[in-house]
Amino acid sequence: MSQMNRRRALQLLAALGTTGLAAACGTDDTETPTPGTPIKIGLIRPENGDGKTIGIDIENGFQLFLAMNGQQLGGHPTTVVTVDEGDNAKSGQAAVDNLLGQNVLAMTGVVNSTVMSGIRDAVEKARVPLIGSNASPPSLQSVVYIWRTSYVLDEPGRALGSYLRRTLPTGSRLAIVAPEGTASQDVINGFRDGFGTDDPRIIGDPILTTANPTPGDDEFGAQISEALSRQPEGIFCFYSGTAGEQFIRQLRRSRWFGDIYAPGFLTEGNILADLRSTLVNADESLKAGTIQTALNYSADLNNNANRVFASAYRKTYNVSPTTYAMASYDAAQVLDKAIRLAGAEPTPQQVNLALGKIGQIDSPRGPWQFNQPRTPQQKWYLRKVQFDGRLLSNVLINEIATLG
Repeated sequence: MSQMNRRRALQLLAALGTTGLAAACGTDDTETPTPGTPIKIGLIRPENGDGKTIGIDIENGFQLFLAMNGQQLGGHPTTVVTVDEGDNAKSGQAAVDNLLGQNVLAMTGVVNSTVMSGIRDAVEKARVPLIGSNASPPSLQSVVYIWRTSYVLDEPGRALGSYLRRTLPTGSRLAIVAPEGTASQDVINGFRDGFGTDDPRIIGDPILTTANPTPGDDEFGAQISEALSRQPEGIFCFYSGTAGEQFIRQLRRSRWFGDIYAPGFLTEGNILADLRSTLVNADESLKAGTIQTALNYSADLNNNANRVFASAYRKTYNVSPTTYAMASYDAAQVLDKAIRLAGAEPTPQQVNLALGKIGQIDSPRGPWQFNQPRTPQQKWYLRKVQFDGRLLSNVLINEIATLG
């Protein structure tokens, strides 16, 4: 982690004060136990490209947990070793080899699904646990040493699909637009499974656009025209970051103001501030059409764990936490519990065994636990883009599904 990010995380010590830290750590201990032997944890994230922003979030979330817990996991002073995952299987393999060469007790992170699939065999062979905090392709099955604190990639589509199946009126017309690639296919498959593969409200086959993470101002024009020729009242899409921003801009510029439905990645992060002029009229009201998204987290969830986490995150980084930061915070929390169970001199194999015994996690997203495939059994929430005060935000509407 950069020295600047580390300093920002440590600001929490002053920002929360002694009382705040005690609440955050959830302990009433009056004596500080003797620290165990120092350990190293490897954090894998992209340093460049479209995934860099997510990489920053997962690094911030993990470091925040450490700052709130005396820079320890399971009672052991902890050093985080960060490496660049790149954007392919080869670069991911190099990152894992680097960390194994430094004798890390466990690994976490990974943003890119291609990287995650590519390092699977190396992680299993090394028998060092990896707590994935973002990338989670459905094809990652029958693993022993890979656990995930995020989601399985078909789940956000499945949650939203099942909700819309129940709520969209008979005779509605819904088009599907997404970039080419296996991740899109996973999301689309989940959505159609949840909605109903033969439901007549879905009009035509999915329309696929370029997978360019930084598309130009007119890059989606032909596909948007094709979608609008079907006269949809709503569009289900799967984009994030710059591509998501461009898709919404180009869709609204085409003078279509119907409802947009998507996994929450579409509006996660700072994208809503950048889209304000596109979505808001001069009189400070939203233009016609809603944007509704499904995600496993919302920064305004009203539970004690989230109040502590979101408050500390905002004080430390001056932004609201994303699902990426939350999942990495939970990865640190999971490791904290497992390492404590593994004893005074933990080995990677002992930590991996302990991961299966930690039970329910008191998470900012709400309570969850690992299921048999080592992914979370968790709630999914519907969020709607609307004003929260003067800020355009992803406002929590209600719980729509429990998956996993």
